[in-house]
Amino acid sequence: MIEIILNPEAGSGRALKTCEDVVKKLKERGIDFVLRRTSHPTHATELARDAAKRGMKTVIALGGDGTVTETAAGLQGSQTALGIIPCGTGNDFIKAAGIPKGWEEALDFILTHPPRPVNSGRINDGFFLNECGTGFDVLALDFAAEAKKRVKGIWPYLYGVLRSIFCYKPVDIHMEIGDDVVLDGKYLVCAIANGRFIGGGIPIAPGSDLTDGLFDVLVVDAVPRWVIPFYLPSLMLGTLSKKRVAHSYRASHCYLRCKNMRVNLDGEIRSMNEARFVCEPASLLLHW
Repeated sequence: MIEIILNPEAGSGRALKTCEDVVKKLKERGIDFVLRRTSHPTHATELARDAAKRGMKTVIALGGDGTVTETAAGLQGSQTALGIIPCGTGNDFIKAAGIPKGWEEALDFILTHPPRPVNSGRINDGFFLNECGTGFDVLALDFAAEAKKRVKGIWPYLYGVLRSIFCYKPVDIHMEIGDDVVLDGKYLVCAIANGRFIGGGIPIAPGSDLTDGLFDVLVVDAVPRWVIPFYLPSLMLGTLSKKRVAHSYRASHCYLRCKNMRVNLDGEIRSMNEARFVCEPASLLLHW
């Protein structure tokens, strides 16, 4: 039995139309399913957890990255697998997992690919699946939220990046990465990645592995505003980690401390003074 968790608001209504197509295709194939709709934040987590308790074999998240993360949070540690039919703006996590972006191809992918375990992440008492971070990318997400009403894909984030150049201030932060690395100073970016992409396809951690039990951590030193544009091509090409201002690490856990720190948690911005990150290996079953 398959359960579909639909976020009817995802993709500015595109998820609703896609759901109609998915339902029709499942009926044509004679596949049993249950359709449930989210109505408030974290509802997908509640629905997914309930589905796992009822022994559902697969739960399909039909929505954007936020819906995927919420659904995955409810399935973590269970024997119920996550399937993804992307209908959001960025759809970043599917790129790391090799999941098709078209609804029909994604559905076929779920039905033909047995579930395999992947890592997930814990931040304090919260869950994340793709990427967390603080610094320049958080401000870029603030501006990108405006553009998402008009365009999709990578374009809202690029708009956010360009706007952020003119008003960004470096983050003064204390970091502990794994057991051996301690950093204190002003930084442009600190990204803790389980997946590989952010912002609709920007390869922030191109070498990240969903199964290795480790985060890929990218730390970028603070630079003058006028210098930031010169690093944008490297960011877009996934080669930023090779620049002298960037430092890459792999670790199973991290700790960040900064007063009134704003943290990106899979696209959701939260404020906190400290954040403890723990990679939880093989904690989620995924059709990929």
